[in-house]
Order: sequence, then structure tokens, then C-alpha cells
Amino acid sequence: MDWVIKLGGSLFPERAIKLCEAIKDLNNSNQIPIKILIICGGGIFANKIRDYDKNLQFSNTANHKSAILCMDIIGTLLADKVKGFETVKSIEKAESVIDQGSIPIFIPSDIMEYQDPLEHSWRVSSDSIALYLSDLLKAKLLIATDVDGIYTHDPSQDGAKLIKIIGAKKLLNFGETSVDEFLPELLIRYKSNCYVVNGKYPDRVISIIEGRSSKYTLIGGN
Repeated sequence: MDWVIKLGGSLFPERAIKLCEAIKDLNNSNQIPIKILIICGGGIFANKIRDYDKNLQFSNTANHKSAILCMDIIGTLLADKVKGFETVKSIEKAESVIDQGSIPIFIPSDIMEYQDPLEHSWRVSSDSIALYLSDLLKAKLLIATDVDGIYTHDPSQDGAKLIKIIGAKKLLNFGETSVDEFLPELLIRYKSNCYVVNGKYPDRVISIIEGRSSKYTLIGGN
């Protein structure tokens, strides 16, 4: 596998569909297709569980499993709307789908239930799950979200500047950003890197995949 691309739930549905179409067009234009696996965030469904949890205090495990099921839902709906994409529940099936000329969208609940590799808390979201998957596949990770990358502080405030490259150790001190809190720790553990890019602009995602200049943040765990 060349790339794991995590589509933020905030992009669903229209922008996620548009980005998938761009990824499909990229592969159709290449003589040798790039091996790409898509995994989706839980979007508004997972956010609703967070809201309920604030009032009802579910167990960490119930929250964790339910939020992962939200990723399943978004992935299933997205695959239904974009021709040439197919949901998969295993790495073996993902490879098979790629060999058949389609692009797999990973449904993570089965593998996360069986392997259970990450802590059960709201510090872990689809970002960390995507990183875990990319490490299994020895693939590069790109996180497509609804902001341009990591900023010096809250981008809604004056003076916030986009950071081009940042070490995961430094990011640990940033608190809440556009990626989940556990991701920097996992990047350090895996000695891995990931790109954070605005998925509302598909050309930026394609540029990174093709190795061209783009607007993004690269988080380094090495």
C-alpha cells in the first residue's frame, strides 16, 4: 500500500465525494495506479455521541466502540455514492479490491474489535486509527480535514499562522488542534510522519500524493 488517506467526517458528504472523485481520476490517469486506501472519520454521528456522553457519562469502551461504528457508517455511505470505491473489512480484501482496479474504503470496526490496539478514550479518534492502519500497511498517511493544517494557535483568532513542518514531540504541547490528542504520541511510537491538509481543496491532496508542492502541515515522528 502506498497511501492511507483519512477523510475527515467534517468533509462528508459533498466534499468527501468530490475528493474521492479526484482521487479516482488521479488513478485512472496513471499507467500504474497508486495503491490508496481510504478511511473515514465519524463526522456528526461521532460528535453526537460526544454530546450524549457529556450528559450521560457512558463508559470509555462504549464511547470508543460506538465512535468507530460511526466511521463504518460514513465509509459505507461514501462508497455507495462514488463509483469505483468499495468497502472492505480486512487488509487482504483491500489488496484484492485494488488488484481489481477499485479503491477500498476501510470499515474499521472488525479489526479494531479484534486487535484492540489503542486506548479507549476521546483522546483517540479516527486520526489515530488511520495511523495505526498505515503502520500495519507500511503506507504513508495523509489526513484530509476542513482546515489547512496545524496552526500556531486557534486559526479563528488573529495572527494564527500555518505551520509547514512540526515535530510530534512539540505538537504534544499544543493541546487541541485539527488532529486528535493521541496522534503525536502514536507518531513518536511508530517513528512515522503524516500530512494534514485541507480536503476542501482536492488539488492539494493530489499534489501531496504526486510529490508536488502544496499547502499542508507535515508532522514528523522520527
